[in-house]
Amino acid sequence: MSKNLVIVESPAKAKTIENYLGADFTVKSSFGHVRDLPEHDMGVDVENNFMPIYEISADKVKVVNELRKLAKEAEEVWLATDDDREGEAISWHLKEALGLPDNTKRIVFREITKTALKNAIGKPRLIDIDLVNAQQARRILDRLVGYELSPVLWKKIRIGKSSLSAGRVQSVAVRIIVEREREIDAFQSKSSFKVTARFDLGQGKVLNAELPKNFETEADALAFLERCLGATFTIKNLETKPAKKTPAPPFTTSTLQQEASRKLSFSVSQTMTVAQKLYEAGKISYMRTDSTNLSEEAMGKAKEQISKEYGTHYHHQRVFKTKSESAQEAHEAIRPTDFSTQVASKDRNEQRLYELIWKRAIASQMADAQLERTTATVGISSTREELIAQGEVIKFDGFLKVYLESSDEEGDEEQKGMLPPLNIGQVLALSDLKATERFTRHAPRYTEASLVKKLEEMGIGRPSTYAPTISTIQKRGYVVKEDREGQQRTFKELTLQDNQIKSKVSSENYGSEKSKLFPTSTGMIVNDFLVSNFQDIIDYSFTASVEKDFDNIADGKIPWQTMIERFYKGFHGKVAEAQEQKIDRSLTSRDLGEDPVTGKKVSVRVGKYGPYVQIGDVEDEEKPKFASLLKGQLMETITFEEAMELFKLPREVGFFEDQALVVNIGKYGPYVKHDGKFYSLATTDDPMAVTEERLIDIIQEKRQADSSRTIREYDENPNAKVLNGKYGPYISFGKRNIKIPKGTEPASLTYEDILKLAEGTEEKPAKAKAPARKPAAKKTKK
Repeated sequence: MSKNLVIVESPAKAKTIENYLGADFTVKSSFGHVRDLPEHDMGVDVENNFMPIYEISADKVKVVNELRKLAKEAEEVWLATDDDREGEAISWHLKEALGLPDNTKRIVFREITKTALKNAIGKPRLIDIDLVNAQQARRILDRLVGYELSPVLWKKIRIGKSSLSAGRVQSVAVRIIVEREREIDAFQSKSSFKVTARFDLGQGKVLNAELPKNFETEADALAFLERCLGATFTIKNLETKPAKKTPAPPFTTSTLQQEASRKLSFSVSQTMTVAQKLYEAGKISYMRTDSTNLSEEAMGKAKEQISKEYGTHYHHQRVFKTKSESAQEAHEAIRPTDFSTQVASKDRNEQRLYELIWKRAIASQMADAQLERTTATVGISSTREELIAQGEVIKFDGFLKVYLESSDEEGDEEQKGMLPPLNIGQVLALSDLKATERFTRHAPRYTEASLVKKLEEMGIGRPSTYAPTISTIQKRGYVVKEDREGQQRTFKELTLQDNQIKSKVSSENYGSEKSKLFPTSTGMIVNDFLVSNFQDIIDYSFTASVEKDFDNIADGKIPWQTMIERFYKGFHGKVAEAQEQKIDRSLTSRDLGEDPVTGKKVSVRVGKYGPYVQIGDVEDEEKPKFASLLKGQLMETITFEEAMELFKLPREVGFFEDQALVVNIGKYGPYVKHDGKFYSLATTDDPMAVTEERLIDIIQEKRQADSSRTIREYDENPNAKVLNGKYGPYISFGKRNIKIPKGTEPASLTYEDILKLAEGTEEKPAKAKAPARKPAAKKTKK
């Protein structure tokens, strides 16, 4: 056994570190947290100053026992978990679980390099209990909110006990999305007419110009075009000004999440997973940071790379000041550990994210891009209005040679090109002058990236919490991330050409959505209930102020119990009040009208499996009719006409192999039933319009997929099969999945072979029940 035991939280990180340390060091992983609050119990002793009751996680007992044995054998134990509050808490839990002394050495580093590790070992410290307390406070407060609030939702809303939950940050995130959806629903689009002109300059050159204002009505636009009949167009003025573009700072956690979403189409969760792998492989600095700062050493290495790659005139050193009050400037932005490395991984996604990080960090230390912007003013002889043409020339590309930050804004105009040579007084030949009807647009729905940006701007949560928060609200069914097709609309266009004005009506597709976050009916109901009964908990300023309290705890300014007690006193009282109140049934149902055939009430409601439309009441003699809502339909906005359309399901679309094709919507969405079997429709298939040909394709595609999945079946036992799985062939034997030994041809396995392999494979035991709460004497005390 080595003299030194280094404990980290990740096996990949352990492997990388072990390569840098000598034979005197053994590096082992704790595989994350080893202790936590119990899974099936609140685990907080409210009566005893909110003392947390920690227990070693069932899947970590073996790990803890092994680490405890290795720690006893080692001369020195080094706790080397991540350099943030969560990492500090993991180190503290390891100290407690392994029975290590209080003076156990704690080392931190922001990158996994030989130099960083050597520096860390040369400057060990003790566990920072203030950082641990800040993490504990967050964990305990969130546990109190979840465990006291979720049962209220189960009791009052009754949409299925297991699916509903509430959380301090997740509920605020849902509120932001719900409020944006209602803002969009209330939005009234207005039209106006935008005027553009094209002038023929000869030799294939064209000048494009536009009127700097829009006309509110078609009549105003037409009057303008009529004033331009027979007019002379001349260059009235030319103005050229120098301009510059400055690079964005290196990535913080949230800006990396946003840019990876925009440029690489990564989800926030995917970005953090890939970044974690790059960090653990020693390729980038630590990926959880609020800082835009780069160390002197990093800036020096960036300078070397820029000078070598592009020339010294491309370099410009910049020191960025972080806007976030809570950011620790001693930490660094996300950057490559070695700027000379441009290929960091064979994995495509890891390499793409690394390139993004490399380019952003390098660009931040490069010179401004020097531009020249020209504005040409076009005078019209018959009216006082003037047209404007603008162009932009890059005189020196600077950082643009490497990287340009993308934007959250939709419909950004493309960078304007260079204007052709022009002279003041030059007469222009008009090709055409158009007044095109344009419509105001509602605020865009949130993407994962823009939601992260909004949460950060409001001071809600922390970058490390954004990925799990956004994943949770989707898993709970409060929000869906999806694409939606646009709609058709008509617009008018007036054109002045060859001294004549013509009018035409065209159509366009608008409102299509790509990877946007939409609230579900369940999400809106839960949000409204929480806003009505727990305004403080999902109040934006309150949620942001809680984050400041956590920062104050981390700085040692306030005791964590004081902060929790102040919060819990008012919160617990609100929970008690809500338990006694009657639920407002308008939250979970809405009357739409009367069925013209039966005269019975038509209503939209929410049930265990989601929203549905109902004709009649349970009290009626005849059983009510039910129909599930379609994708994109909400309880809040569905109309009577749309609801009645749903009762046209199930619909018989045609026949295939002498059996009817019946389309309907079930618990798991739209499907087609054929010959007693069920086949799911794709998310792009409309059950009200899907054709016979499309349904046949769906059935045949599923049959083909099933056929290619099965490698071999056995007459001796219909529950024994050799199948193709996500990670390769395996044996399905009853309720067990059995690995196929390496070098074995899956199709050659006999039933006797399977029996032998099954004998050596234990059935997975049923999930253990939560252990009983520990007695007070064993509670973790601060």
